Amino acid sequence: MRITVGVSGGIAAYKAAELVRAFVRRSAEVHVTMTASACRFVQPLTFATLSGHRVITSLWDGWEDGQSEQNGIDHIAEAQWADALVVAPATANILAKFAQGIADDFLSTMYLATEAQVFVAPAMNTNMWNHPATQTNLALLRERGVRVIEPGEGELACGAVGAGRMADPEEIAARVEKALGTRRDLAGEVVLITAGGTREALDPVRFLGNRSSGKMGYALAEAAHSRGARVILVSGPTALQPPMHCDLVKVTTAEEMRAAVLDRMAEATMIVKAAAVADYRPMQISLQKMKRTGPLTIELEPTEDILAEVVKRRRAGQLIVGFAAETENRLENGRAKLLRKGVDAIVVNDVLRADVGFDVDSNAATFLTATTSIELEKMHKRELADRILDETVALRRPRTMMVELDAQDELRGRQDRVLREVVGGRQLIVE
Repeated sequence: MRITVGVSGGIAAYKAAELVRAFVRRSAEVHVTMTASACRFVQPLTFATLSGHRVITSLWDGWEDGQSEQNGIDHIAEAQWADALVVAPATANILAKFAQGIADDFLSTMYLATEAQVFVAPAMNTNMWNHPATQTNLALLRERGVRVIEPGEGELACGAVGAGRMADPEEIAARVEKALGTRRDLAGEVVLITAGGTREALDPVRFLGNRSSGKMGYALAEAAHSRGARVILVSGPTALQPPMHCDLVKVTTAEEMRAAVLDRMAEATMIVKAAAVADYRPMQISLQKMKRTGPLTIELEPTEDILAEVVKRRRAGQLIVGFAAETENRLENGRAKLLRKGVDAIVVNDVLRADVGFDVDSNAATFLTATTSIELEKMHKRELADRILDETVALRRPRTMMVELDAQDELRGRQDRVLREVVGGRQLIVE
């Protein structure tokens, strides 16, 4: 669950801090954007500390130092990232902007750009709430699909008594969670995920590596956590900010990744090997920087097959999903790897496509099992992560269904042995 909390300038802005905490407690990843007026009531540092993310306070944040362009933190990127935009408190002013399509700051511009569900929790003076202009704006927003979380009644900051108090933060969080249909199907699971690429040193300044950014593995970690799992993330070098609440284990080489995975795999109920692990490493590493003297021949040796070793050491009930990056004969090579490794499923990527895979935010894949082939068309990596987890969770269903059927058969057997029927006013007992 990815939530952008929009804070507009009212005295109830302080309650938005508790709302952010309520979302975080529900395993949501939370971004916060504040209007200029909101910053007069609460400092952005408060929300940055609670959310773990930089707070956006202006359309121009970061442009002076290039961070906005580098990190994609603008109204379009944020609008595409969020599952929901929750504006709390929503002042009469911000409601009017939303209703009339005025886009003169980050929050109002993001509202127009997003296709996510929008929730507003109004907070204002009773007379402002009851004013026909405010009610007309609310009616228009409702017609457009905006969900209005009605304010409560009571004593207001101005001393008046009546409607206008922002709804309780826990109530807002619960309403949003219910509306989004947030799944908790991984509650009680421990998911070990590997991500990123490994690096094998040639000398003190050079290494053999690959183009993996780690985005797919990190998206899987974020998705698993949002669905209630405890996540162990074993990550190769990456420029990404690790998801909150994950148990992060940083590694560099294939051997370090192997050691970390084998050390933690006993804790896991699911293992998803999304990392791009180097297949080879130099047989000798130069202790000094190698000088350019002409043609260079480097002798390589295979690295350890981590996935095969994980399968060999798996304990009963563990689900193991591997990844396969292919450039040709994608499905044939993927299925061969599935059978060779003995995993429950393989996620196959075509890494020759420029629009998905390496270095971009979108991906496409085929989820292969011993008996099925499920095409997952191009989508954002975070969305694909949920689809992969959907299919992984479904691998447990046949076994679960068999247990349920066995229980039903046993129950029917007992019912057949002691079946009571009323025949002609008499009770017939059939043993």
